[in-house]
Parts: sequence; C-alpha cells; structure tokens
Amino acid sequence: MPKGYWVSAYRTISDPEKLAAYSRLAGPAVQAGGGRFLARGGRVVAHDAGIAERTVLIEFDSFEQAVAAHGSAAYQEALAALSDGVERDFRIVEGID
Repeated sequence: MPKGYWVSAYRTISDPEKLAAYSRLAGPAVQAGGGRFLARGGRVVAHDAGIAERTVLIEFDSFEQAVAAHGSAAYQEALAALSDGVERDFRIVEGID
C-alpha cells in the first residue's frame, strides 16, 4: 500500500505567534494521526522556479491515513489557531508503492 505525504511550503509568515500556536497543536495532532515528520523548516536549496522557503514533509503509512489525519478534530483545531497567520501551499500526495 502506498504511503501518504503532507507537503507544505510556506510562502509567507505574517504572524509568527499564530504559527507557533499552530505548531504546538499540530505536532501532537499529526503524531496522533500516525504521521512522522521527515523535514520541518530546515535548510532548503531551490532549483528551477522553486523558492527557498520553509518546507514541512510528513509521512503516513497510507494516503488514506494522511487524508484522515487532516480531517481530524485535533488538526482542525490547529488550523483554526493558524488562521490567516501564513500563506502556504499544502498538499496531500500519494507515494509510490
């Protein structure tokens, strides 16, 4: 069964306090949903049309698990805390089996 991944690239961070509140809630919510952080805001080298921006990569045992974790009450609470504090490109992608 292919794994699932959350890929999030932060275009702008307009409110670091909202991002911090989100992070405090999102970390436990992701882990409760079976997610494992593979990359979280470390160094980025961008190529082609890419932009060197904060990037987060989270792995789940399946695509379905990744989708379910995003819909969980705990993660939705984290999103409410984040509100308009950032502009980001968030995707849930299916890995290769």
